[in-house]
Amino acid sequence: MALLKHTLSLLVLLVVSDCSWAEDKVRRFTMRTEDEPFVIDDIAYDNENDRNADQCTSRGCMWGKSSDGKVYVPYVIASHFSSRERSIIERGLHSFTDVSCIRFVQRTNQRDYLSIQSDSGCYSYVGRRGYAQTLSLDRQGCLYHSTVQHELLHALGFNHEQCRSDRDQHIRILWENIQSGWEYAFDKINTLNLNTPYDYNSVMQYHRYAFSGNNKPTMVPIPNANVEFGTATQMSKNDITRLNRLYKC
Repeated sequence: MALLKHTLSLLVLLVVSDCSWAEDKVRRFTMRTEDEPFVIDDIAYDNENDRNADQCTSRGCMWGKSSDGKVYVPYVIASHFSSRERSIIERGLHSFTDVSCIRFVQRTNQRDYLSIQSDSGCYSYVGRRGYAQTLSLDRQGCLYHSTVQHELLHALGFNHEQCRSDRDQHIRILWENIQSGWEYAFDKINTLNLNTPYDYNSVMQYHRYAFSGNNKPTMVPIPNANVEFGTATQMSKNDITRLNRLYKC
């Protein structure tokens, strides 16, 4: 714990607009406190080594299904959110009800649950990690419907679209334009794609200039470089399909 407490980590504050879940990212260095996780981009880990682990769904990080066929995910929303901020969060939580078997429910005495709070930036663990797990929605920049859905999909076990195992067939990473030290945000992962196509409209897809170090694009769609991407305001049809396939809704 002493080592973790004094480890420098990168925390990302997502600055969002109504027309995109992440129009820009503001990066800063900060000293982690004892209670803060190790954060890479907007994904939290228990320690630095975890980020190189296999996909968590193969290790049992999915939330369990009840006998009624529903997947209940308990949550607690911190009291420091205003009523307006809380309504944005609750809208994001409830948006899963009409399109899947996922049910976010207020925690009573469940052991494992999401602790939704305004921490440093927007981030979540990928999948269920056990006990209270922080899902941060910073009051300064994270309270948008698409951002709430994005972080909740992380908590349900999903990674970023541009990190999909088949991404090289659909998008080209311009490594030379990525800000030095942020290349890991584009690491390709051995993902479960669940027989769904690569989706430029996914709420998990970053925008064209994400992590640019020279104001030039860091990603270009292929074969058509003019395809718009990274501007989702809510979960796409493919986001919903893969969610239902993963949890067998």
